[in-house]
Amino acid sequence: MDNNDIILHIEEVNQVASEYIKGKDASAISKELDIPRNRVLELLSEWRNMVANNEAVRIRAREALAGADQHYNHLIRQAYEVIDDATTMANLSAKTAAIKLVMDIESKRIDMLQRAGLLENKELADQLMEQEQKQDVLIGILREVSGDCQKCRNEVAKRLARVSGQGEVITVEQYQL
Repeated sequence: MDNNDIILHIEEVNQVASEYIKGKDASAISKELDIPRNRVLELLSEWRNMVANNEAVRIRAREALAGADQHYNHLIRQAYEVIDDATTMANLSAKTAAIKLVMDIESKRIDMLQRAGLLENKELADQLMEQEQKQDVLIGILREVSGDCQKCRNEVAKRLARVSGQGEVITVEQYQL
């Protein structure tokens, strides 16, 4: 593949990604760009991989997502104001329409966040791994600190059960000093 072919390929990926970001599905993109649907799916997969592995793009995507989420919050607050006004004026049709608007806005926001999940998978996995490591350290500290004290062991078990909502089994190793 020479440079010209690479440029044409990247332009094709960008065209498909642009249409996808606008909310079109693979079939609509295929018709719009006159590209076979299987090819569109391949290009979208390639684009997702490029985006997921590019930290600068991920940062921009997070910022855009946060801005869009704030915008949705603002729209929802305004819709609730309409609901309150409609309730005060006993205007049932306006209240019903405003409730439907809130549901529609929430649905669109959930859809946006699910689509954004494509960009956040790697970051989420990293965060989960970091949390698991911290949890292992905390468990080690609890075992070490409460190892020699029966009262402490019982109190730690009781508090962990309260936090988790279930009985916790704690294996405490006693250390001889």
